[in-house]
Amino acid sequence: MNKIVAKQELATKIKLVEIYAPESVEEAKPGQFVILHIDEKGERFPLTIVDANISKGTISLVFNEVGKSTKQLGILEEGDDILNLAGPLGNPSEIENFGRVLCIGGGVMIAPLWFVASALRKAGNEIIGVIGARNKDLLIFEDEMKAISDEFYITTDDGSKGYTGLDFLNKILSQKNINRVVTMGSVVTMKAVSEMTKSYGIKTMVTLTPIMVDGTGMCGCCRVSVGGEIKYACIDGPEFDGHAVDWNLLVSRKRIYLPEERISSLLNERLGGINP
Repeated sequence: MNKIVAKQELATKIKLVEIYAPESVEEAKPGQFVILHIDEKGERFPLTIVDANISKGTISLVFNEVGKSTKQLGILEEGDDILNLAGPLGNPSEIENFGRVLCIGGGVMIAPLWFVASALRKAGNEIIGVIGARNKDLLIFEDEMKAISDEFYITTDDGSKGYTGLDFLNKILSQKNINRVVTMGSVVTMKAVSEMTKSYGIKTMVTLTPIMVDGTGMCGCCRVSVGGEIKYACIDGPEFDGHAVDWNLLVSRKRIYLPEERISSLLNERLGGINP
């Protein structure tokens, strides 16, 4: 069993858990993910790794309570066990000295972006950090991202803190010599950033999180189209060239099971968080 050794609420419905997973932590790298299976009746679902502490034998994960399984995970407390934790899975992010890297994180994915940006900083890169959320109350890892950034910016959809929207990025892209862009967040955010950077010819890496089941390439659920070829996010990614992603296909595939997910979540709430 994988025990939860620490738990923290970062914002409304956004939580961090630190899980004792000594068999996984030594191989865990920025950009990779794990698949959790909370109990025998639960589903398997992926979460991107936020941190790996080898001395403690723990990995940290941040999640948003939006579906049945993440809500169940949010109910668990320190000392509770998770039935299965598989990973690390996927390919690590490309970490080398590129020069000046613009790192853009949105929502819950700000946390794993920090893990990647920290590694890029250690590799000798100058980091321009940008984090964003719908409003100021949903911003997370602000202090952590600011600490590893040479320049740091905040944006919110409603303008409650920092810039409003992403248009201000054009000024950064046009005035500074950016060697690489790394963005992690919603499909809408990553698509917008990729379209923006394409006109500047700046390599832009995105982390795709399509529907996933086994995480080993056997089920085919996480297939995406990149550069006109079918790829599987779990084994070919999850990091891809944002300029080559078929964003429309990704959006349509992520929406396939929305009705079923809503029904499952409602049933779970009605039964008090117990699997039906």
